[in-house]
Amino acid sequence: MSDDDMKKTTLATLIFSISFGAVAAQHDHEHFSEIGNQGGKAATQATIDYNQDFSKTLNYKDTRAFDNNNRGLIAAFDQKTGDLIRNSFDFIDPSAANADKAPDSVNPSLWRQAVLNQAATGLYEVVPGKIYQVRGADLASISFIRSDNGWIAYDVLLTKESAEQSLKFFQENVPEAGNLPIVAMIYSHSHADHFGGSRAIKDAFPNIKVYGSKNITKEIVDENVLAGNAMSRRTAYQYGATLNRDEHGIVDAALAKGLSTGEITYVLPDYELNQKDEFETLTIDGLEMIFMDASGTEASSEMVTYIPSMKTLWSAELTYQGMHNLYTLRGAKVRDGLLWSKKINEMLHTWGNETEVLFSAHSAPVWGNEEISDFLKMQRDAYGFTHNQTLRLANDGYVMQDLGDKIYDVMPQSIQKAWYTNGYHGTYSHNARAVYNMYLGYFDMVPANLNPLPVAPQAEKFVEYMGGSEVILKKAQADFEKGEYRFVATVLSKVVKTEPSNKDARKLLADTYEQLGYQSEGAGWRNIYLTGAQELRIGTKPGAPKTASADVLANMTVENLFDYMAVRVDSLKAQNTPFTLNVVLPDSKETFFVEMSNGNMSNIKVDKALEADATLYVNRTDVTKLVLKQTTLKALFESKEAGLKGDKTVLNKLMASLVEFDEKFEIVPRPAKGQEVDAQLYEKTTDHTGHKH
Repeated sequence: MSDDDMKKTTLATLIFSISFGAVAAQHDHEHFSEIGNQGGKAATQATIDYNQDFSKTLNYKDTRAFDNNNRGLIAAFDQKTGDLIRNSFDFIDPSAANADKAPDSVNPSLWRQAVLNQAATGLYEVVPGKIYQVRGADLASISFIRSDNGWIAYDVLLTKESAEQSLKFFQENVPEAGNLPIVAMIYSHSHADHFGGSRAIKDAFPNIKVYGSKNITKEIVDENVLAGNAMSRRTAYQYGATLNRDEHGIVDAALAKGLSTGEITYVLPDYELNQKDEFETLTIDGLEMIFMDASGTEASSEMVTYIPSMKTLWSAELTYQGMHNLYTLRGAKVRDGLLWSKKINEMLHTWGNETEVLFSAHSAPVWGNEEISDFLKMQRDAYGFTHNQTLRLANDGYVMQDLGDKIYDVMPQSIQKAWYTNGYHGTYSHNARAVYNMYLGYFDMVPANLNPLPVAPQAEKFVEYMGGSEVILKKAQADFEKGEYRFVATVLSKVVKTEPSNKDARKLLADTYEQLGYQSEGAGWRNIYLTGAQELRIGTKPGAPKTASADVLANMTVENLFDYMAVRVDSLKAQNTPFTLNVVLPDSKETFFVEMSNGNMSNIKVDKALEADATLYVNRTDVTKLVLKQTTLKALFESKEAGLKGDKTVLNKLMASLVEFDEKFEIVPRPAKGQEVDAQLYEKTTDHTGHKH
C-alpha cells in the first residue's frame, strides 16, 4: 500500500473493528465442530407450549415480504458463491411454505424471519437496468446504481472478502457491469457492515471518489474506540459467534443471516455530506442524488438518499423488515427514538408522494407508492410508539424493570400484527428500557437501588438469605419444571456467582438459559441466552473476536491512540509515576503534550513543544509501523529514525502503567482453577423431547 493510499484509509477505527466486526474477522474453523457443542437439548414442554401459543398470534397469511424478496432475482448463489458467510444455514428451507413450521426450539416469529432472510441470497434487480443489489453475502446488502459512465457502489459490506466476491458476482451476472467501472462509493452511515469492504472496491477501481455521511470518521471513533474490548466480547454473544448453526443454536441475525468473515477495511471519504445543511443535492457522474442528514437515529452519522430520476428512496438503516435497536445489546450510546420517528416522517412527507421504490441496507425493497407509504407510516409509528408510550408509563411511575413487559401491554394491534415491526433486532422490551435510560438514567428512585452492593457480595447475601445453594437448587428445579424460567435464571445466577464451581447450579442455569433462548423472538436475545448456556457448560471457546486488520490499524490518529492508551492505564500503578512528555511528529508537523498525573493520562495537541520531562521525536509513518508491530521504539532509536531527549525513564513509566485487556473476560462465572466443569456432563442429548427433566 502506498503512502497516499495509507492517507486515504481510516484515521481511527482500531477498536471499532474489534468491537462490531471482530466476530467476523477470524473464526477458528478448525475447531468449530468441537466448540459448537453448546449442549443442544430439546425444548421442554413449557417452551413448546409457549411457542405454540405465540404462533397463534402471528399472521402467516401475509406473505408480501416473501414476494418482495423474490422479485427481481437474476442469479441465486450456488454452493461455491453461497459460502460468502462462512457458516451454513442449509437446515433452513427458504420457501414461504416453511415460514409457519418452526422447530420446537425456535420462537415461531424469529423462525419466519430466519426463513425470510434465508431466501434472500443472490443478485437482484431493484430498478430495471438501473439499480441492483447483492443480498445474503453479509449482514448488509451492497447496491450498485447506474450513473452516466459506470456504477455507484452504495454501502460495501463488512469485509473486503465479501465485497470482492459480491462485486465479481454482480459483474458476472449483469452483462454491461463487467464493461463499466465503479466510479463512486458511498457509505450511508458509520457502522462497519456498511464500509468494511471498501478496500476491495478501491483496489479494483483506484480512481473512484468516496462519499460518506456527516462526520462519519469522527463518529466511528467516538462510538467504538474507548469501550472496544468490552464491546467485542459482548458482540460475540449478540451474534452467536461460537454457536452451532442449527435449530438449537443460531438461526438468524435479524438483519440478515449473519456476519461475513475476513478483513474489515475503511477507505477515507473524499467528501462528507450534509456538513452545512440537512439536505444536500449532488450530481455524481451525471446522476442527481439528494442526501438528507439522519444522524442520531440508527447511527451517530447517517443519511438517507433520494434519486429523483428513478423515483427511488434509499432509507439507509432507518427501515428494514423488523424493529431496530434504540439500544444495541453489544453496547453503544442510546439512540433517539423520537428523532428516528421524525426522520422517517420527514422522508414520508418530503418524497412519499412520488416514491415508487424504497430500498435499504437490509431486507428486500418495497415497491409501489401506496405500499411504501403504508410501510413508512408503520415504521414511523413503531419508533414513535416506543418513545412516547415509554415516557407516558414512566410519568405514571413505571420504572425501567417494569417497562420491558409493560410496553407490550399497551401495544396497538396494528403494530402487533405487522411483520415488519417485530422485535427481531431491537425488541420493544430493551428499546423501552433504552428510552427510559436516555431520559431518566439507570436509577429508578427506589432508595434500595441507590447504592446496592457490588454483584459478587450481593449474590453471596442472596444465597445466604435464601437458605443456601442446596435449598435454592431444590426450589429452582421445581420452578424450572413449571417453566418459570425468568426467575430461575435470576436466582441461579446468584448461586453461580457465589459458587462458580457448583456443577448442579451451572447445569440447571444453562438449561434455563437455553429454554429462554428457544422462546426469544429477538435474534440477539436468543444468541445471548444460548451463548451463556454454552459457556456455563464448556467455558469460553475460540471464535471470539480477534485483532483488527492492518488496513484499519494503520492510520489511527495519534490523539486517538493516546486516548486509547489512557483507558489502558492502571491508575494505582500510575499514581506514583507522574511525568510529562512531548511527542513531536516531524513528517506530519504535529506536536502533542502528554501528562500523567493523579493516576490519569491526558493529551492535548499543541502548537509547539512545551516544557516537559522528555520529548519524543517520531515520524507519523513510524507510529503506523509501531501500531502494526512492524518495528519497535528500540529499533527506531538504533536507526536514528526516532529520538528521545530528557528523562529516559518516562517511556518505561508509561509502559509499566499499561494493562492488556482480557478478551475473554468473565460474563458467566468461571469455575475456580482446578475445578473446571467437566464438559462431558453436558454433551448434546436427545432425551429431552418435551418431557420434564
